Amino acid sequence: MPKVACEAQKRETDIFSSSGFAVVTAVVQLLVNDLARAVLTESSYALGYQTLFKEMTQQLKLMQCFCRDAKKLEGKHEIVKAILIDLRELIYEADDLVIDCLIRAAYLDKRKSSSYSHLSPRGFFFRYKTGKKLTAVNSRIMKMRQNLDNYFTPIVGQPGGDSTSISTVRWISPVFDQSEIVGLRENAKRIKGWILPKNEVLHRVGIVGMGGLGKTTITRMIFNDAQICDRFQKKIWVPVSSTVNEIDIMNSMLRQLKPNDSGSDGNWQPNIHNEIENMKSMLREFVADNRGSDGNLLLEICQLLSNTSYLIVMDDVWSIDSGWWGRISDGLAKTAGYSSCIIITSRIDEVVRKMGVDEKRIHRPQLLNDEESWSLFYKFASISTEEIHKNKLEEFAKTILNKCSGLPLAIKTTGGLLSSKRKKYHDWKEICNKFHQKLAAESNDSVMASLQLSYDELPPHLKQCILCFSIYPEDHEIKTEQLIRWWVGEGFVHDTGSDTATEVAFNYLAELISRCLVEVVLPRSYNGRVYSCKMHDMVREKTIAIAREEAFSSFDEEGKHIPTVDSRRLVVTQTTNCDTLQGNTKLRALLLMTSHSIPFNRSTGLATVNCLRVLDLSYINLEKISTEEFFLWISSLKRLAYLNLRAAAGLVELPHTFRRLWGLQILILDECKNLIMLPPSITTLPKLTVLDIGNCPALQYLPQGITTLTTLQELHGFKISLPTEIEGCHLGDLKCLTQLRVLQVDINEESIIKDEELTALAQLQHLKLLSINANNCEDANILEKLNNLSPPPCLEEVYLGHYYGESSPNWLIPTSLPQLQYLCIEDARALNAMNPLFWGDDEKTWRLESLCLKYLPRLETEWAEVKRAMPALSYLKVSHCYKLQSFPCNVKALGVWNKDEDGKPEDVAYQPEECQTTP
Repeated sequence: MPKVACEAQKRETDIFSSSGFAVVTAVVQLLVNDLARAVLTESSYALGYQTLFKEMTQQLKLMQCFCRDAKKLEGKHEIVKAILIDLRELIYEADDLVIDCLIRAAYLDKRKSSSYSHLSPRGFFFRYKTGKKLTAVNSRIMKMRQNLDNYFTPIVGQPGGDSTSISTVRWISPVFDQSEIVGLRENAKRIKGWILPKNEVLHRVGIVGMGGLGKTTITRMIFNDAQICDRFQKKIWVPVSSTVNEIDIMNSMLRQLKPNDSGSDGNWQPNIHNEIENMKSMLREFVADNRGSDGNLLLEICQLLSNTSYLIVMDDVWSIDSGWWGRISDGLAKTAGYSSCIIITSRIDEVVRKMGVDEKRIHRPQLLNDEESWSLFYKFASISTEEIHKNKLEEFAKTILNKCSGLPLAIKTTGGLLSSKRKKYHDWKEICNKFHQKLAAESNDSVMASLQLSYDELPPHLKQCILCFSIYPEDHEIKTEQLIRWWVGEGFVHDTGSDTATEVAFNYLAELISRCLVEVVLPRSYNGRVYSCKMHDMVREKTIAIAREEAFSSFDEEGKHIPTVDSRRLVVTQTTNCDTLQGNTKLRALLLMTSHSIPFNRSTGLATVNCLRVLDLSYINLEKISTEEFFLWISSLKRLAYLNLRAAAGLVELPHTFRRLWGLQILILDECKNLIMLPPSITTLPKLTVLDIGNCPALQYLPQGITTLTTLQELHGFKISLPTEIEGCHLGDLKCLTQLRVLQVDINEESIIKDEELTALAQLQHLKLLSINANNCEDANILEKLNNLSPPPCLEEVYLGHYYGESSPNWLIPTSLPQLQYLCIEDARALNAMNPLFWGDDEKTWRLESLCLKYLPRLETEWAEVKRAMPALSYLKVSHCYKLQSFPCNVKALGVWNKDEDGKPEDVAYQPEECQTTP
């Protein structure tokens, strides 16, 4: 592993930190899942390895027990660290073997000739070699476990932890220095406006944001505010922390409610000394477990809160999965005539919502602006503007503040660090040049510790996902689609039966956003999905440190992403030298960040890489390299699961050798303007789930045999065959693709649609999104066929673009599409009225939540009619629809209406945008 730059980072990379096990634990779990699929497969090929698979599963589950208990192995750091490094490499090797077996099994099942392949010399040799490798891996795992047993017999393999262990509770006093407050007063003022009125028996307010954003500081301001003190008769501050103990929480509440020795009335006035003694008492009580039952404690709390107005702060809540909050909340007094309040701070949106806070009462503090950042920096750096100018420190101060990106805790910590240094040019320059090392070294208990906690609390399946952000350039806006496809391709996510792997991946991203570790850049669509995202610089710094520690990818001493012989994931920029990959046998993911060609021939370092699972070459220029050699190399990547050649300049056709990509699940070719043909062999890929050939104008048809791709879940750019293309596909072929969730169809005036094919779409009972691009077809016969299609009733999203009918299609009515949540009609310049049945009636209305109408210059309707037909509508976007009447937003340029914003329209300045009929 790379040498760590400073002693504090060595402490952070302590093998007993939670991050030390993240990738090992996550990869082990993924491998166990893969093994489970391998054991359950009915492939005669895979059945030959089931004994070895089961043995490996058993050994790995025992290793999982070790990973869970490893933090208890005090005094054995170096031994365990060495074993874990070996284990990580071994798990990756085993994972490759299992994937190879699953890929080959799927391929042979597709060919329906597995018995022949087993008896062939080549097939026999592969089976023999694979079996030998699996046996060797099992032997090494067993030996590793035996070594661990010899050292740690009392611990490894125990199913549970020590029930008497005591976790550390984060304690923050509500007492604070008012002079520290910068830029947060408006936040406190807004929340006070919610809770001062006495119109509710129990107000619930949430404050959500990333670590270090000032959630607790804002809450302390409110807690100590004079108006708040007058408003509430009793106040309770409960530090919850990541490890919840229900008894501890109730004991803490009781101590603050009961009169103390000084004769206080029980309205808690915090005292640090007393609280420390209280915490010691709490720990003793926890170990001795000599207090009364939960119910008795809760009853006592309820009695003390009865007939009073109270304020309870639940600070730093991470989870309510054990049900502790439901029990406590239900037991709190809610006396009519006494208005009380609960304020909850958390880093996780979902937690606050589950605790009963309405979305309109969740406050999300913003990062400090430049002026506020400078003000806070001056306070904690103990320096004036004059001193900065006098010593020529402006450049370094700006760079450091840019790194902090408005995060209050980072600014305070950095300012404190600089206050202890000489205010000299060279001292500040050193800190500026080695910012992330210095911050980690001297703020282990603040910024990095706070971010480490956020990472530690992630479930294993999210830890690998968030480490993917570490290899993107600083401040880079990440396209969500690329990230999601990467996670699926590398196997970080799998389908659950009811949800596809892509849907699961979107849920994972939503959870990372909910935990305030990832920031949304482009607005969310109606269903909460995000188009692009980014990561705060400080979170990125921590993510890089963990990724380097985990050997997730390679970084230099300054945290710069670099290609090496040991790199597992790589982002290629214009300055990347791929020759340093020579001999790399570990690289799993490679993503191209810029639109240029990659130097490639047989002698380049990249040509030696043969274990890729993810290859994203979006916008690559193929005109300056030998495409024959390039495609031969891609065809040799047997484990490749995700290939993206979006908008590849110079791509005319794919080679037949792509049939060797047996493990390919995702193939993206959209916007390839020169692509004229797909090879028929593409229909033999046994695991293909996503095929995107949208916006490829030169591509006239898809090869016959598309019906054999029964695993397809997304198909973008399906082209209906023309009369001259006997080798093309027809609309009726789609009925065999019963696993489709997403379908985008291109139709033009020469498309052939037979009457018996009109019901083909109705067979797609899992289809959620249907997009039809009619290419402004004016042919009456084609328009009639479009009018009489039969989409399945399960559709949730419909996009209709470039449609030239004067009335909306017959099937676009609420009785036919009862589950529809989103409708977009775009560039239908002849459309002057909706089908009368579109508006439904009093008994049958749309369930639409979001409606988008763009470039419909002749369409006439009134807003009242829309509201009546779509009572659940909460979001509307309109553009260039000049004849719409009484709409709550601009209809001539770009107008947006959002029901959640109190019915107020949000007009957006017109910006030219491309017509788009695909999601």
